[in-house]
Amino acid sequence: MLIQFSIFPTGGGDSASGEVSKVIDIIDNSGLTYKTSSMATVIEGEWDQIMPLINKCRLKLKENSSRVYMVLTMDDRDGAIGRIDGKIASIEKRLNKSIQK
Repeated sequence: MLIQFSIFPTGGGDSASGEVSKVIDIIDNSGLTYKTSSMATVIEGEWDQIMPLINKCRLKLKENSSRVYMVLTMDDRDGAIGRIDGKIASIEKRLNKSIQK
C-alpha cells in the first residue's frame, strides 16, 4: 500500500516548515519506506502500520495548533511491494530514460 499525504497546522504564519519537520522526523523514525517532496510525503507499508503513524503525526501538530489540515491519497494494491521506486522505474523503462526525482 502507498499512502501520499500532506499535513500542516493552520494559522501559524507564512511558513509551516518548523512544524512539518517534526512530522518528517516521526516518519523517518518509523522504519517504513518513504519519500518526501516539497508538497507531500509517500509512505509504503500496510494499513495497520501507516494509519497509526499518520495519527501520530496529526497528534504532534495538534500539540501546538488547534487546527490541522491534511490531504490523503491511497493506492492499495494486493501483493505489491517496493512500489515507491518500482513505479518510477516502470515509467523510466517505458520512456527509455531517467526522469527527475
